[in-house]
Amino acid sequence: MARLKNALRGHFVQAYSPGEDEPGTEWLELAKYISTIGDDTQEETEDEAFYDSDGTPETTVTSVAGAYTPEGVYDPDDEAQALIAGLKYKTGDGRKIWHKVVSSDGKKEWVGRATVTAIVAGAGEASAYETFSCNIRFDSIPEETDLTEPEG
Repeated sequence: MARLKNALRGHFVQAYSPGEDEPGTEWLELAKYISTIGDDTQEETEDEAFYDSDGTPETTVTSVAGAYTPEGVYDPDDEAQALIAGLKYKTGDGRKIWHKVVSSDGKKEWVGRATVTAIVAGAGEASAYETFSCNIRFDSIPEETDLTEPEG
């Protein structure tokens, strides 16, 4: 059984323009000075019991909203952080980006449009480095690609 470090998982961002159906090929890695990335995925469920079983409620997952919360030190010269920081005072489609996550073993990736919220790009105690954090939530189930299969 392989044990892989979180730092091997890649998180990439890209600007979004309203009406785009898919991202371009130029990605910015969200990694410099990022010390932790939490999985903030939310699931909605529904419990129902049926007569064809013993009446014990079964749980059905009705929706999944994948989300990640990167946190670290703010570097305004880092292109990925600057892209996100530039969204702070925007609303609606102005908060949309493309987000790509690559598994730590490099075998799968997930890509989709996402919304950025809770942007912090420069805050903290006077003696500390400025903090950076945000929440990046996919707007729908991201497209999963198996990177081990040859294209074509």
